[in-house]
Amino acid sequence: MTSANRWLVLAIVSSALLLIVIDMTVLYTALPRLTHDLGATASEKLWIVNAYPLVVAGLLPGLGTLGDRLGHKRLFTAGLVVFGFASLIAAYSPTPSILIAARVMLAVGAAMMMPATLSIIRLTFTDENERAFAIGIWAAVASGGAALGPVVGGVLLEYFWWGSVFLINVPVVIVALVLALVLLPNRPGKADRPWDLIGSVQIMVGLVGVAYAIKEVSKRVPSWEAAAIAAVIGVVALVLFVRRQRASAAPLIDFTLFRNRRFSSGVATALVASAALIGVELVFSQRLQLVLGLSPLEAGLLILPIPLAAFLAGPLTGLALPRLGNETVLWSSLALSGVGLGGFLLTYDLNQIVWLSLLAVMGFGVGAAMTAASTSIMLSAPEDRAGMAASVEEVSYELGGAMGIALMGSLMSALYTAALVLPSGMDISATARDSLDEALIAAERLDPAAAQTLADLARGAFDYAFISVVAAAVVMLLGAALGIRIAARRPVRETASVS
Repeated sequence: MTSANRWLVLAIVSSALLLIVIDMTVLYTALPRLTHDLGATASEKLWIVNAYPLVVAGLLPGLGTLGDRLGHKRLFTAGLVVFGFASLIAAYSPTPSILIAARVMLAVGAAMMMPATLSIIRLTFTDENERAFAIGIWAAVASGGAALGPVVGGVLLEYFWWGSVFLINVPVVIVALVLALVLLPNRPGKADRPWDLIGSVQIMVGLVGVAYAIKEVSKRVPSWEAAAIAAVIGVVALVLFVRRQRASAAPLIDFTLFRNRRFSSGVATALVASAALIGVELVFSQRLQLVLGLSPLEAGLLILPIPLAAFLAGPLTGLALPRLGNETVLWSSLALSGVGLGGFLLTYDLNQIVWLSLLAVMGFGVGAAMTAASTSIMLSAPEDRAGMAASVEEVSYELGGAMGIALMGSLMSALYTAALVLPSGMDISATARDSLDEALIAAERLDPAAAQTLADLARGAFDYAFISVVAAAVVMLLGAALGIRIAARRPVRETASVS
């Protein structure tokens, strides 16, 4: 393949990846307006956000292996078609239920494409330095795109209705599909490799069950029975999945890869970095709009330092990795992110320039961490398992993002509910006590004095609950400390085949 075509291939898969990761976070700035217009409950709102990353994470192992079997170009182009069709349905959804179903369909298309994007890069770039730089570009798009989602949503909502955040996908899908059909090389897959549909269903059920249980117990009046049932179903499904994979001659996930410390360190870093990034963006964008009263565009612009710094960090880290080493970059980037986020929490009520700069520090650290994690994972697996390695890497990002939403959202909800103390006699629905946007909607039905009281108390409770973001900073710093300790104790065990 010519040099020019290699970089065109990178541009094609990166454009598709940008759509996938933006769709994970684009609803953050659209969520208040969407909730209001569709009349979505607090539970429906969480599933509108969570259905996408959870289903993606559940399907990735099966579809990554399917790409190794059928060929990555075939699965990539089919995924583009599904993603574009689902975007149309989501844009014009008349009810929360239809929107949730459309988000599930979007997740199916995304899961078809995601392993293929990284696998195509892994197989297209054979020079080690070029490959590291290309993976850096990929990681910059993955981290920066996720962080860019709220900005894109804010810009669109300034001029259009909430459905535009999905409709914008369609022209990009059409262009990418045409170029992919013409330019992507047709590499035959391994037709004799089996595909484990049962295993894919098991891991999806497991992830959804565990996440549902976490969200249920965080409610003001949780259903302990429902939480227990969901947790049991989730854990049993995950245990069955692990047992099935260990007994399989052609597993969806080869757990022996985790014996390689380089591989397992990359997975852990991807989980921590994406959970922190997605969780922080969710609660921060809500605070900017619902507490400070900013428009979606204004909120998106204030989040902009995160994606800009992440975009910058990706290729720079890719160039530096051969000299600095993956392990050093893994733990130091997590430490940088944790310090940036911790500094932001200490200054977010002070001078705007200060905390915007600290958000940029966090974004740079996350972008560097994702680049190092992607490189560690992809170069620790043999070439014929590129799809499997890519699926593990992307499950780490998607699962990290989903758990960041579930855990941060649950912690915020619990603290908000505990902090919200209303005057006796104020008659509002139970759902208004669970979330700020529900409280503001309830205030619209009260007389002006009561409405102002409810809005002020609810905003104050949310602002108090915002301290939960410190959990993300602590997790990143602990991850960095653990990485330093492990690196000091044991040499890295490399695989024999990384070319």
